[in-house]
Amino acid sequence: MSNDNEVLLDEEKRNDLKVKEERKEVRKEGEPTAAFKGASWAALLVGVASYLIGLFNASMQLNEKGFYFAVLVFGLYSAISLQKAVRDKDEGIPVTSIYYGISWFALIVSIALMAIGLYNAGSIVLSEKGFFSMAFVLSLFAAITVQKNIRDTQRARERG
Repeated sequence: MSNDNEVLLDEEKRNDLKVKEERKEVRKEGEPTAAFKGASWAALLVGVASYLIGLFNASMQLNEKGFYFAVLVFGLYSAISLQKAVRDKDEGIPVTSIYYGISWFALIVSIALMAIGLYNAGSIVLSEKGFFSMAFVLSLFAAITVQKNIRDTQRARERG
């Protein structure tokens, strides 16, 4: 009886290895999984869409809406730029100190503008401030992750 169980276990192990090898053929070494890529894009779309829908429905003046929209765009760009600069530096690709410093400065400024703007916004209730804060942070994090996934995918395909 135990001999039959060992044969079944060996067969299951071979099948598992075969499935893993087939997955490796589809996905290159170092490339993020499709699920991780999808989750990253979904987080970015949910974060940006939520922020923009909240902004559209907010009862604030048009110039305030423009400010918060500009801060979102600035934050997304600066987060992606910083992620690229950090990654380039880590991989030995030349990055000037001024660009690296400006990237950090821009991200910090965008976060500070959002925080100061929300803190001083008297027309926005506390729950809306929390909503905008969380949608902003989700968008920044997701933008960094999407950019990383794109770069990892490109690198994996160039290798192999």
